[in-house]
Amino acid sequence: MRETFILQGLDCPDCAAKIQEAVSRLDGVGSASLDFMTGKLVVSGADGRQDEISRQVVAAVGRLEPDVTVSTQRPVAAKDGEDGERHVMLVRIGVGALLYAISLLYKPAAVWFTPVISILALAVLGYDVFYGAVRRLCKGAVLDEHFLMAVATIGAFAIGQYDEGVAVMLFYQVGELFQDYAVDRSRRSIAGLMDIRPDYANLLREGVSEKVDPALVGVGDSILVKPGEKVPLDGIVLKGSSSLDTAALTGESLPRSVTIGDQVLSGCVNQAGMLTVKVTKPFGESTASKILDLVENASAKKARSENFITRFAKIYTPAVVGAAVLLAVVPPLVVKGAVFTDWLYRALLFLVVSCPCALVISVPLSFFGGIGGASRKGVLVKGSNYLEALAHAEIVVFDKTGTLTQGRFQVAALHPQGIDADRLLRLAASVESYSSHPIAASLRQAYGHDIPASAVTDVKEIAGCGVTATVEGHQVAAGSPKLMEQMGLAAMTPTEAGTLVHVACDGVYVGCIVIADAVKEDAADAIKGLKQAGVAKTVMLTGDSPAIARQVAARLGVDEVHAGLLPDGKVAQLEGLLAQRSARGRLVFVGDGINDAPVLARADVGIAMGALGSDAAIEAADVVIMDDRPSKLVSAVRIARKTMRIVTENIAFALAVKAAILVLGALGRATMWEAVFADVGVAFLAILNAIRMLDVRRM
Repeated sequence: MRETFILQGLDCPDCAAKIQEAVSRLDGVGSASLDFMTGKLVVSGADGRQDEISRQVVAAVGRLEPDVTVSTQRPVAAKDGEDGERHVMLVRIGVGALLYAISLLYKPAAVWFTPVISILALAVLGYDVFYGAVRRLCKGAVLDEHFLMAVATIGAFAIGQYDEGVAVMLFYQVGELFQDYAVDRSRRSIAGLMDIRPDYANLLREGVSEKVDPALVGVGDSILVKPGEKVPLDGIVLKGSSSLDTAALTGESLPRSVTIGDQVLSGCVNQAGMLTVKVTKPFGESTASKILDLVENASAKKARSENFITRFAKIYTPAVVGAAVLLAVVPPLVVKGAVFTDWLYRALLFLVVSCPCALVISVPLSFFGGIGGASRKGVLVKGSNYLEALAHAEIVVFDKTGTLTQGRFQVAALHPQGIDADRLLRLAASVESYSSHPIAASLRQAYGHDIPASAVTDVKEIAGCGVTATVEGHQVAAGSPKLMEQMGLAAMTPTEAGTLVHVACDGVYVGCIVIADAVKEDAADAIKGLKQAGVAKTVMLTGDSPAIARQVAARLGVDEVHAGLLPDGKVAQLEGLLAQRSARGRLVFVGDGINDAPVLARADVGIAMGALGSDAAIEAADVVIMDDRPSKLVSAVRIARKTMRIVTENIAFALAVKAAILVLGALGRATMWEAVFADVGVAFLAILNAIRMLDVRRM
């Protein structure tokens, strides 16, 4: 059983971590993963207990977060409601700040004035915090952020620090407002990056189009895609021609032309003509839906950094709260002349600093931004663990055919002897005009002209050697060196690597044509970019001949090449390369699809290349490059490394500031204001830093 719940109103990352832990411990639940950014809780458990587990999940969430609503349907955007709540909070902060200023300006007034004004300001600013603290306390959430903040402010009032108590609540609410705005902005930015799911489909019924939910369109139905609209479902063009913007899927702005019989994928934007499309997949299995599900569910596979922060938060908060209790009680008992109120004030500082929100929210946000940004570039990363591994890529191993090369033959060189090059190519293309072999097709394509059927007669295929025919009255033979040897002719040996087609005309040797798999235009840039990004070694594994493999590797700048390999040979070579990596280094294998499944599975990160529309490749690999460009791998590595850099910055910054304030607080050198900054201020700055991950324009 696998069920997805949407938690609406979840605004506390630490609470999200507690909900995930509580749900994972429920009877019958195998695993639970809660993504704070999307509010999506994915629960897997025993078959046949779905209703029981659902009831338990709702009860557990209600116990920990009474204000959070649980549903199985994605809610309609509540932008207006959220903005209204922010306006109310701004008014409360304004009124509270005014009352706080009055209490500071009129301190010489009556003795009762400052306490009364401060209590009024605290009520305006923090009534929701106190209410939430009481509700959660009744549910057993003792170390809840609201509870800790309420204790800190009440404690400040108890020892006569009215200004400090109001200041704590004022700056806490200001920080929470900014934090909420930053998180909401990042959520909407990520949603904008992944805005490829269509809102409707124009279903054709008896020649009339009707706007319907794409989920209601069945396989075999016909839909109309107008200019400017998103293609709602995968299908085949029945009528019309147009250009499609595939940027949402591939990250590339270059449009793709389609006409009758061509495949179109959901998520693309129709730029020009009207298209009639026959649907080939239901909405849930369409390319756009699969991509969105992959990105949204990527949070279930957490990186080591995320798991570390989750474990750290479980230990950190209780430890700091325990230290606060000891700080308030022990010194007044054992230190001569110690004043209890002074040490209680220091202990209250510990409570304010104890919330780990800066870490708990900024680290997942960085990874989610990295995954969303990568998807904007046409790179699907199936989990933050793979993004983290990609950041430590040390050895990158490539398959050759279809990955670094185009996977199709083309004429690489012409070596005429006694005739001109055009004549040599025409003779070879004419002899091969009736063949369906890829080499024959490459010769005809290179020639580029129609060959009249009457010009070629008496075609004979010689098994394992080549073809002979009469071309315009001349006896022509094209094939391997063995065919030339049978004819008693000496064949030349070109320096280029590739498949050789030797040609003879009227018993005279007239030259040789080199056929080779074309190297992709950006393959050399990809190898160069990886080395500039810090990859230590690039390797090519191929089943092709050693001569061809070495030539391609030399042309691209690949460090190491192993050729003539069967699938088990590739795995054996990969095992040897895995042993060469450093302790932190990771090995990445890049192939062109599921045919490399054994090697993809064995590598630390398996990357499928050119998987646009390929369900098998999308399912098989850890990372999927949607178009056919190896250079996208460089973007993926750069995005991964930027993500890890931001994660490290946020962890170091948050821990350093909190540790400094804790030490200064214990020594009596810190104030409540500084403690509040160490909580919400640090969280806000860490979130702003994490939001930088959404900018991938120059990656």
